[in-house]
Amino acid sequence: MTKTLLAEFTAREGAQDEVARLIRDYALKVREEEGNLAFDVYTKAANPRAYWIFEVYRDEDAFKTHLDAPYGAPFNATLTPLIEEDASVLTFLDPLATRP
Repeated sequence: MTKTLLAEFTAREGAQDEVARLIRDYALKVREEEGNLAFDVYTKAANPRAYWIFEVYRDEDAFKTHLDAPYGAPFNATLTPLIEEDASVLTFLDPLATRP
């Protein structure tokens, strides 16, 4: 079963260009992961400093591999002081069965 989540954070005022650069570079790396099926980055139309990242991994093992990637911890360490939250807010998602 796929592992799907939404990561949310808001860039601090004045840090939006640096956050955009960081997330673009990070997205390129994550999308190359064998088990990554989607890594789609959005900003809210009403607040372009607010990010929503929709992520899908092949399965739990692929997600764990993603968490262990050598570029993840440095990315988060650089991102954290640039965002309003203490860390990205993660919401794990389950598909809704639409057929009986």
